[in-house]
Amino acid sequence: MHEKLKQAVALDIYDAGVTKAGDVTYFLGRHNGEKFVGCAGEGEIAGEPAGALHGMPILVGPTSHDNAASIRNVFEWARPTCLGLDTSIGLGDRLGLAAPGHIRAVRDTGIRPVLAQQSIREMTRTRRTPEEVMDAATWGVLQEGFREGFGADADHLQTPGDIDATACAGFTMFTIDPGRHVENQADQFHVDMLADYFEGLDFDALETSKGDLEAGYVGRTFELDGGASVHFDEISFLRAAVKYGQAVAHTAAMHRHLTGAARGEFELEVSVDETDSATSPAEHYFFANELKRLGVEWVSMAPRFVGRFEKGVDYIGDLQQFRESFALHAAVMRTLGPYKISLHSGSDKFSVYPIVAELTDGLVHVKTAGTSYLEAVRAIAAIDAGLFREILDFARERYEEDKATYHVSADVGKVPPAGSLADDDLAALLDQFDARQVLHCTFGSVLTSDRLARRFHAALRRDEQKHYAALEKHLGRHAAPFVT
Repeated sequence: MHEKLKQAVALDIYDAGVTKAGDVTYFLGRHNGEKFVGCAGEGEIAGEPAGALHGMPILVGPTSHDNAASIRNVFEWARPTCLGLDTSIGLGDRLGLAAPGHIRAVRDTGIRPVLAQQSIREMTRTRRTPEEVMDAATWGVLQEGFREGFGADADHLQTPGDIDATACAGFTMFTIDPGRHVENQADQFHVDMLADYFEGLDFDALETSKGDLEAGYVGRTFELDGGASVHFDEISFLRAAVKYGQAVAHTAAMHRHLTGAARGEFELEVSVDETDSATSPAEHYFFANELKRLGVEWVSMAPRFVGRFEKGVDYIGDLQQFRESFALHAAVMRTLGPYKISLHSGSDKFSVYPIVAELTDGLVHVKTAGTSYLEAVRAIAAIDAGLFREILDFARERYEEDKATYHVSADVGKVPPAGSLADDDLAALLDQFDARQVLHCTFGSVLTSDRLARRFHAALRRDEQKHYAALEKHLGRHAAPFVT
């Protein structure tokens, strides 16, 4: 069948992507780096006649949004689904080209992938739409013949409008980011200031009174799964309430909006990881317990852990301190859940993965994105050294401005200019701390550059297997510690 199909159309057909729905055969192929979708038989693809197969007409059309929607309509496995409490990994694709490599990294591992994942911030920086993010996952799933199911995460949503835009595109997972409503300075406030801030909380939005909220925590000890406990005296309660009270109210309001806006089943993640101060286990308990009181249901939560979870590099901090703190977070999760602990800025945190895998017993979601872009840059070094050099020098110029919204500590002065490096040394920069962060933070500038963006995509399309191989190897390292 495949050989006859290849003979019938002027495309290089992806063997894994040939699949049937009733009497209709659907396929994906490429020609001169551009991909096309087709069907033999009376299918739902919009395209042009391109011959016949066993007497059935063949249509070949573009990988357009309408055709992606048709593929999702025909094949259930091409539509995103809720992943529940299964161990999962978010695989953000900022290029719209990475899904096949992501699939190869996790296939047959038992880990459920989120193949459509991008934040509104990242979509803005890359000039992509929620529909484009979803469609890229669809084409990757069809190309690889992946039928194990995948999620779609509308990441770091901060407004009801963010929810509306991504719900319309068919996302099934919604990550609420109430970080703007977290009082980051609460850790430094003395008790009188904490009391003043507490008086100013919106208790109507929290659907409680000042006295009832205090009575629920002050002087109480809450036993946790496994024998540990968290205790609230007046100061620890005030600190938790001031720090996270308004974030709880915002999350509850966003959840209510999502309930009305979502199209079908959905799952919620709550993220407070992009804040200045760590979430203590007691604060985690307060935050989760208050969400439960307000009727919010969620599948995963991302606290701000101790240590530094900087972009694109391994964990920075005391691993024993991380283990001790994380064990309590996991105990809170099991006590008030179960739900999954979500590891944001989870790219390349290889030193903490074994700890997280051990202490969560599978109740974990690891979120990555920037590391896939970096592997694309690594592939560029092998495909087009001249283009890599231009990207490197452009990133060095843009870093100081582009790093503003990221937790990073790279020194651009430690990143050598392209002219000082031999071709054989270019790829090694992707293993160097400062270069990784400089290249990571500047992705938006590169992918919207009139000089670089088109050539970047063209190079990866020209030798896509190098790109997929880099992703499979690197993201496979991320998944391996969580395989049971």
